Amino acid sequence: MYEVRFYQGDYNDRQAKANEDQCIAYVEHHFNSSSNVEAGYSMVVTGANASQTSINWGRWYAGAVSRGLDVSLGGDRGVVVGGYNGLGDYNLRYTDMPAVLLEPLFASNPWHATRIRDENSQAQLAGILSESIQRFFPQGGVVGFSVGHKYKESNPNDRGASVYGGGTEADYAEIVLNKAKILLESVSEVQTKREVRVLQGTDLLWAHTIDADTSVTWDPVLGVLQLGSISG
Repeated sequence: MYEVRFYQGDYNDRQAKANEDQCIAYVEHHFNSSSNVEAGYSMVVTGANASQTSINWGRWYAGAVSRGLDVSLGGDRGVVVGGYNGLGDYNLRYTDMPAVLLEPLFASNPWHATRIRDENSQAQLAGILSESIQRFFPQGGVVGFSVGHKYKESNPNDRGASVYGGGTEADYAEIVLNKAKILLESVSEVQTKREVRVLQGTDLLWAHTIDADTSVTWDPVLGVLQLGSISG
């Protein structure tokens, strides 16, 4: 139902190839960074010319990361249209399909960096991305993935920001995208309902089917996953 294709080269070339392949959606994955090690929130950049679908998609993804990984929400309800001072706009503005640039965590924040390097958190980010695509593009099709910074012809050694504690932004972003690719390409049919899954790493521990509009919340204090609102 979904086919994921990774695009390389300079950013305009990646977008042109995704257009040629008639992708239904385009995702570029980054991790944020700041000179202030306390800075930390989830956000998504869209192009200045973004469709409402791109904006809604970005808000859903950023909100899911905020709730799921217990981080604050940046931008305008999770989205910065056109990027901060235009940063990120060029990466998306030439797509013919809805497109988002993900900045779920800060590589420079020690606590965020621990999550970036953690396999379970990587799997959680991949699951959120996969679910967001299934929600907004349930008809399936070709999905374009781009690893931010990496594989640019104009700067082949670029790997983006250093991750506190070791590693680079681009390499961890690629790990998450590869996990999301596996999840998406395992979807065999259109889902009229949603499936809530509990994973340990990539191992499935529990699954339950719910209606598409059911709210799903996690209480980190009680350790309770709540499906739907509490009545009474």
